[in-house]
Amino acid sequence: MPIIRNLGRAASQLLQSSGCGCGVSLVPVRAIGVSPRQVASDASFHSVTFSESDHPRVLITGGLGQLGVGLAKLLRKRFGKNNVILSDIRKPADNVFYSGPFIFADILDYKNLREIVVNNRITWLFHYSALLSAVGEANVPLARAVNITGLHNVLDIAAEHNLRLFVPSTIGAFGPTSPRDPTPDLCIQRPRTIYGVSKVHAELMGEYYHYRYGLDFRCLRYPGIISADSQPGGGTTDYAVQIFHDAIKSGKFKCYLRPDTRLPMMYIDDCLKATLEVMEAPAEALTMRTYNINAMSFTPEDLAQEVQKYVPELQVTYNVDQVKQAIADSWPMNFDDSNARRDWGWKHDYDLPELVTTMFSYLGSDSRIAQAN
Repeated sequence: MPIIRNLGRAASQLLQSSGCGCGVSLVPVRAIGVSPRQVASDASFHSVTFSESDHPRVLITGGLGQLGVGLAKLLRKRFGKNNVILSDIRKPADNVFYSGPFIFADILDYKNLREIVVNNRITWLFHYSALLSAVGEANVPLARAVNITGLHNVLDIAAEHNLRLFVPSTIGAFGPTSPRDPTPDLCIQRPRTIYGVSKVHAELMGEYYHYRYGLDFRCLRYPGIISADSQPGGGTTDYAVQIFHDAIKSGKFKCYLRPDTRLPMMYIDDCLKATLEVMEAPAEALTMRTYNINAMSFTPEDLAQEVQKYVPELQVTYNVDQVKQAIADSWPMNFDDSNARRDWGWKHDYDLPELVTTMFSYLGSDSRIAQAN
């Protein structure tokens, strides 16, 4: 950017010193770049490819959510600490700040985001900024701005600068008229939440940019994600995280969904592994740009019974939240992820017993767990 400004200043001085005395307007710096906002109809973009000795330069937006920090840790092990930049609009905890590069990035600020991509020579972008299902329903205008307007900024910048772009989607991208058991990759999608609507929009816009501009867009529909190192964030499936914290702290858990509500779920390590695998998959192996991925499918009752093997005295009650229950009832009960398993070799590592064991191994130093063991 300083170079462009200096060139612009020099050109201005040169034109002003010309003997003709005529006024000349300089092209604004914003117009120097090329984006779908201003490209010719026959424009084409191609994703950057890497040799074995090269590493991508990675930016993660919305990086302080449930998945961003874990993804940054995984990618830094793979590509080097300084090649992965975590970003958010919130202040990070000390352990996150000192673990690797972190910057402020507001996806609604197009100019700021564009400068970050240019100044840091970004080649891969993971776009995790979003308001989740229940939170989005409580503030639809904000969800619309973050989930849709922010996405448009990211798509334009990714196309302009030849990035490989990953945008997560969700079980929430389906609705009550979708087949639920199992839900295939391609079927009717009529979600009933702003979160789901925005994710269908992201899937379709990403595919459009791929076919229209050649953008290397990749997307996975995540099931409910369970992790030990983050607090529940307002999602409909977050009961499956909260139960572990409550089992350890109080031995009492109040669930906001019916005990028989079956939803697809996944442990975070499987989720992050799938994300990296689809980003590294050869483009020619991908028969579609948006894939379902799955690991297990269970109900609150199933999970509670497995947790009680570690905390036998755990008391579970059900106080149904009608908003969250209606959302869950419109979502898939089970994902068909056969295309991901066929195209790029997706395979999960964690089923329900392994999930519960792993969660307690991270969270359970409490005497209640020690006694149960």
